[in-house]
Amino acid sequence: MSQTNEPLLSVQDMQKHFPVTKGLFKRQVGAVKAVDGISFDVFKGETLGLVGESGCGKSTTGRLVTRLLEPTGGRILFEGMDITHTKQSRLRPLRRDMQMIFQDPYSSLNPRHTVGTIVGAPFRIQGIETEHGTKKAVQEILELVGLSPEHYNRYPHEFSGGQRQRIGIARTLALKPKLIIADEPVSALDVSIQAQVVNLLEDLQNELDLTYVVIAHDLSVVRHISDRVAVMYLGKIVEIADRQSLYSAPMHPYTNALLSAVPVPDPRKHRERERIRLTGDVPSPLNPPPACRFHTRCWKAQEICKTIEPPLQQAASGHQVACHFPENAAASAPVPPAAEGATA
Repeated sequence: MSQTNEPLLSVQDMQKHFPVTKGLFKRQVGAVKAVDGISFDVFKGETLGLVGESGCGKSTTGRLVTRLLEPTGGRILFEGMDITHTKQSRLRPLRRDMQMIFQDPYSSLNPRHTVGTIVGAPFRIQGIETEHGTKKAVQEILELVGLSPEHYNRYPHEFSGGQRQRIGIARTLALKPKLIIADEPVSALDVSIQAQVVNLLEDLQNELDLTYVVIAHDLSVVRHISDRVAVMYLGKIVEIADRQSLYSAPMHPYTNALLSAVPVPDPRKHRERERIRLTGDVPSPLNPPPACRFHTRCWKAQEICKTIEPPLQQAASGHQVACHFPENAAASAPVPPAAEGATA
């Protein structure tokens, strides 16, 4: 995976504000700032993990990138083409190159359709003719994801959760997309099945040269599959780094708190490690705290954190963090006010 070329996907200051209305005339009285100005790049052949607590905006980010939701602001570039406000009628060709794996394999499959109809739907929608017919193409994809070609005429209710997720992955792969957004692809599955599905995604990436954005709250899953990791908190990205740097030397206090909660199989290490317990609840995205959004729960917060928003900027090679007092940094000095508004 090389980052010398142009990114496959580039997100620039993307925002999604859901209006809050009141009264008979639906007067807008506020907005839920689900995603509030995030920027990141995804390069061909890599896996970017997007992690954070429930409600931080990571699933909304996935739907914005695939244009299932209309962004409020910012830009989304796919292969250098601006798709931020492309009309739905013109998005159909794009759907071939950008697909999504949904979280729940129970609700994302139509119970009235057979596996053959579900996996073959992209061919019919896009009007694509295959060399040996759609049935043969679908059966080959089913084999690719570890299912039997004989499952072609069976219905979703006849399969286990792990098998249903494989059906969803098969449908995603039908048109050989360049980018796959996987929204919590294993969180609805038994732990014993999760590793199988994660390994399948890795094998498919190597075989088909896929690029992933994996959205998850389970840091152990993200560690296993990701090349780089972006951490979200309350609609903002607070840290981006390669997997090794993030897990060995996390810089943002929130990332440290998340990692301290990951179970360790060795009881001695578990006792030695300090568990960081965050006080208070996650603030509402309807009325987020000013400046640094994490300052209401942060043990390192000082006056500057309440008045100046820390920009997401380079703290080490390939490691970006949005914090005035980053941990594991060479010098934990506050960012001067002049740096406010700087871009990463």
